[in-house]
Amino acid sequence: MTSKPDRRTCVLLVEDDANIVDLIRSNLVARGFTVVVSRDGSDAMSILRDQQPDIALLDLMLPRVDGFELCRTLRQQSTLGIIVVSARWDESDKVRALNLGADDYLTKPFGIEELLARMHATLRRSRPGPQDTQLSTITVNDLVIDLGAQLVTKAGTPVRLTPTEFALLRELVTHRGSLVSHATLLRRVWGPGYATHTEYIRVYMRRLRAKLESPDEPPLIITEPRSGYRLL
Repeated sequence: MTSKPDRRTCVLLVEDDANIVDLIRSNLVARGFTVVVSRDGSDAMSILRDQQPDIALLDLMLPRVDGFELCRTLRQQSTLGIIVVSARWDESDKVRALNLGADDYLTKPFGIEELLARMHATLRRSRPGPQDTQLSTITVNDLVIDLGAQLVTKAGTPVRLTPTEFALLRELVTHRGSLVSHATLLRRVWGPGYATHTEYIRVYMRRLRAKLESPDEPPLIITEPRSGYRLL
């Protein structure tokens, strides 16, 4: 059984189908969530600013805005969790959404329990927890990774990572020098049901490398073909 969330958990639901809105909202409210609805996406950014939701459930096919562009804008403006909930099942749509900053992608039709499980997994990554001062600060070349404060700097300049990107980096850092398999990274970062979702790893590893590595420097993250990754 899925545990009840904190009462302050606010969900931004961007969806134009009234039946799906009613289904998701009634189930989430019954479980203690607060749900704010944007039916065409045009007011999603004002809701983000005024309500400061913890997580967004985003349909891609909206009547007034491009769902992909809205995903990009939400990610640029916030570190909230983003789960795309769409009838578009093509692999290229999933990869594009992940590249634009979505944390997860759920294809319609879906079950409420599956949605809740994915939401809780995303919230665990995206909600800041109490700082653990016992965790160490790791320095790799000009990269400084403060695991306790969840802060990263490169040559003294802060690097903005999404919660999912930081969770992925954390796994590599805590096992630095060792090979970490694709399945292990997927289970530890996304959850036990994601061990075969290799497209998630490919997309997010590209995002992480683009933010942490420099073209004129040796690679920080080494790919072991068909096996996994290791941090130097």
